[in-house]
Amino acid sequence: MLLQAGPELTPEIAVVFAIVAAAVMLFVSEVIPSDVTALSVLVSLVVFREYTGVDAEAALSGFASTATITILAMYILSAGVRRTGVVSRLERVVAAYAGDSRQRLLGATIGITGPLAGVVNNTPVVALFIPMITDLADRTHTSPSKFLIPLSYAAMLGGTLTLIGTSTNLLASSVAADLGVAGTPFSMFQFTPLGVLVFAVGSVYLLTVSPALLPSRIEPHDLTEEFGLGGRLARVYVPESSSLIGLTPAQVRTDAIKPLQLVRGEETFVAAGSDRTIEAGDVLTIRAETPVAQSIAEVAGLRRLPQAKVTEEELALGSGRGTLAEVIVPGGSGLIGQAIGDARLEERFDATVLAARRGGELVVEDVADEILSEGGGLLIYATQSGIEHLEETGELLVTETVGDGFPEPEPIDWREAGLAVGIVLGVIAVAATDLLAISVAALGGVVAMVVGGVIDPERAYAAVEWNVIFLLAGVIPLGLAMDRTGAAAYLAAHVTDVSTALPTLATVALFYLLTGLLANLITPVASVALVLPIAVSTAADLGASAFAFVLAVTFAGSTAFMTPMGYQTNLMVYSPGGYRFTDYVRVGAPLQLLLAVVTTLGIEVIWGV
Repeated sequence: MLLQAGPELTPEIAVVFAIVAAAVMLFVSEVIPSDVTALSVLVSLVVFREYTGVDAEAALSGFASTATITILAMYILSAGVRRTGVVSRLERVVAAYAGDSRQRLLGATIGITGPLAGVVNNTPVVALFIPMITDLADRTHTSPSKFLIPLSYAAMLGGTLTLIGTSTNLLASSVAADLGVAGTPFSMFQFTPLGVLVFAVGSVYLLTVSPALLPSRIEPHDLTEEFGLGGRLARVYVPESSSLIGLTPAQVRTDAIKPLQLVRGEETFVAAGSDRTIEAGDVLTIRAETPVAQSIAEVAGLRRLPQAKVTEEELALGSGRGTLAEVIVPGGSGLIGQAIGDARLEERFDATVLAARRGGELVVEDVADEILSEGGGLLIYATQSGIEHLEETGELLVTETVGDGFPEPEPIDWREAGLAVGIVLGVIAVAATDLLAISVAALGGVVAMVVGGVIDPERAYAAVEWNVIFLLAGVIPLGLAMDRTGAAAYLAAHVTDVSTALPTLATVALFYLLTGLLANLITPVASVALVLPIAVSTAADLGASAFAFVLAVTFAGSTAFMTPMGYQTNLMVYSPGGYRFTDYVRVGAPLQLLLAVVTTLGIEVIWGV
């Protein structure tokens, strides 16, 4: 049976496509921030409302959409749970498994997130895991950008495992049942075999291919950079002609130059307190201003190693060989009011003070003259035993160490922790049983956390990534314009026309690709609602299985990888990962094409088309 000719390209459709093209160019080029681009789209739709069909009320509807409100609330719920310390306990378990292995950490991220997102809506899963994965990335000295897109993608893949994995699954099940498709509405595990296949293939891709494609947009957290020591740490080589041979590091030390490490072959020693004498062939790590380092190298016959950048990873070599730590001066400390030089930390604890911080002010020059005050921070370098001895005195409190695993976690208030976790589980249960929409349930959870004292309003507002909220709210009206002008139907009709000349399996794949494309532009829910009726109609015209077409559309709507606004979890990791629009295309496009093949073949093998 021949299909009727599709809609013509009208001026209204042309204008919408022009706005889409301009938006994509701005997103890719990042000439202006992505959230500003999204707001520009919103304004453009209203300016050209005679063509787009989007008035001011419709344009602002993105700020009240379910997706926008849900993401906003999930940021706050995640912050509330994190404040209780529960997530830090899970961090320790994952860290113990991963160790210093980036590949193991990536495997744990995917292996935990995916299955969990199959039974819990993937949005709160990602909200809870973002801060944990960021912390663990810091501890493996890896950019969080290497993990956060895989975190989002793994949650999306896990959402295909069961009916309740994503709201898209639930919508597709409802729409298909309304259309009278045999086999719908879906049962809880009806498409789990296909979901397992998709998750397995996607996981292999994320573990093997994505690390090479993902950039390091955010540099790993480094205490040396945080305390303004860039350019003030250097390495020098000791040749046979150097005048330092035979001296100890303590004899070399002056107010202007502080030896930190003595590297001899495969061994590294903490310079402070060491009685080893300097030998030819040694490498010294020193703390000094660049001109001073250059001057001492010339005077003492040393050779500066300009390419050897000194980071916290090189300084923090573990127990017995040196640890970098941030400490603060607690109230009641006997050091308050003393100058750092007078506190004799090097003599008492073999600890070298590298920099100091008071509020937002950094002190990196004349550190010895800085007066210690309550709440002031110090960056020190010492042996692990020295740091432990220092902490035992109670005069300084260690807040962060590098190279010696996790500090002992703070005691958990289990009443507060139970309340926070219970609120999140309650939100999930209420949404899963359709008692309330997930956006309303999530807002109710926020109210419960604030009233219950888990999080105060100020911290709740601070927990929200507002640029993400404006980005999503700005692009949602674009979906309305594509729907109202017939632009989306124009694309769908042309796919339908092409399908008459293709094998049935290829047509299923084509609908997968169409749904995925639209999901990346106008949200998964909108794309499924738009394409599903067309797919069912096409299946009837071809005499094919409508159930197969429904599955293809459902899975494509749940796996929109190519844009940050393609799925709400993509948006949630956008800011923490420091990503650009093109990062999603680079990593997501190959995965989406791969899963188009895997999903359609899986449908053919398991159910037939």
